Amino acid sequence: MFEHDNRRPRSAFGRLLLRGLRRWQRQRAMDQLQAMDDRELWDIGLTRNDIPRAVEGLFSEK
Repeated sequence: MFEHDNRRPRSAFGRLLLRGLRRWQRQRAMDQLQAMDDRELWDIGLTRNDIPRAVEGLFSEK
């Protein structure tokens, strides 16, 4: 039998919908981190320059 990855939609519409959802989630995470002050970012081990890399690391596909 074939093994299928059930987390990936097969239809073009499903892939488009999932891509939009992921983009929205990345932007929301970026906005929330950008809203933090420098002290809060420092407390979690980030600087403002780290935010894009940190967000992409959260949402990268493995």
